[in-house]
Amino acid sequence: MATNPPTPANPAADRADLLPMPSRNPLPLSAAQEQQVREHYYKRVRGYCAEEIKRFAECVTDRTISISWACRQQKLAMNRCMIARATLAEQDAAREEWWALRGQRVMEKEALARRNREKERLRREWWDLPPLPADEGEGGGGGGGGGGGGGGG
Repeated sequence: MATNPPTPANPAADRADLLPMPSRNPLPLSAAQEQQVREHYYKRVRGYCAEEIKRFAECVTDRTISISWACRQQKLAMNRCMIARATLAEQDAAREEWWALRGQRVMEKEALARRNREKERLRREWWDLPPLPADEGEGGGGGGGGGGGGGGG
């Protein structure tokens, strides 16, 4: 007597198991955020392979055409290291670290905005220009939105 395997109560959960790369971070990121995650990932990989990169850089110093054969071993060692470290697990770790540092980046952005507001206030004071409307309530700043979307960076 053949029995069929039990069907899961939640078919969506079953499909998630069949996906080739289930995401550990379910929130989608914007293109700019994905670029930041990629830069963080590359920085981590370069950090792991710093010694090999340093050896290759020392070899190529003051060389031009001879780099191809003179520094071949250093280049291969550097590439092997980077390929070995450039894994999906490392990408996931970089993404998780990027999320963990999100609050710190927000605080740095707010501090930069405060410094820029103070610079603008001093500039207007120096040149005897009228204060900006936001400067009239200088009681402790920050209020309910804190300056809109300009923040550079």
